Amino acid sequence: MQDIKHITPDFAVSPQIAPVQLADLKAAGFTTVICNRPDHEDAGQPSFAEIKAAAQVAGLEAFHIPVTPGQATRVDVVAFDTAVTTAQGKVLAYCRTGARAQSLFAAIQG
Repeated sequence: MQDIKHITPDFAVSPQIAPVQLADLKAAGFTTVICNRPDHEDAGQPSFAEIKAAAQVAGLEAFHIPVTPGQATRVDVVAFDTAVTTAQGKVLAYCRTGARAQSLFAAIQG
């Protein structure tokens, strides 16, 4: 997969993924995906339901923690922390560009 940025050996971020990419993510060793985009943020964006269905078929956990850019709440950060720390392997978090996901990860590090 292109555009995956590894922050740590077990955590990476990326721009929007497509349902067809979930099997490749599983093959690359990921066990969990976290979507940080609200549904319908952009026209043509796959819904979280589509991503979750493809993740289940591929054998991945999927979490939806939608965050409007610049508006993450403490609840969002706690949910993100829980999803990351309870993952049973490598985690990929994604949003439109990867920046929101990376900011959430930074928030749980300090």
